[in-house]
Amino acid sequence: MKEQPNINYIKQLSGGDVEFEEKMLSILQKELPVEVETYLNTLKINNLQQTAEIVHKIKHKISILGLEKSYQFTVQYEKELLEGNKSKHEDFLKILNTMSDFLTK
Repeated sequence: MKEQPNINYIKQLSGGDVEFEEKMLSILQKELPVEVETYLNTLKINNLQQTAEIVHKIKHKISILGLEKSYQFTVQYEKELLEGNKSKHEDFLKILNTMSDFLTK
């Protein structure tokens, strides 16, 4: 499931407005680390309802970065969290790391 993030969707939304593209990337760079920390904290205390809520927020960033397979994976993971199943955590962490690496370049 090793997809590479891209900014194709952001470019499509921007219609060539580079300032918009930079602002979107800046927002992602600022919000993702906070959301990852919240995800890890809620998972650690086993509050799977809150974990699912933060996964839901992150899911939209996954989509914005063009990670289609990861998005579908995350849709399923969110459902499973609400059912009390956190077995996909390690795979979700890989997605988060891929996104974080991309946004810090």
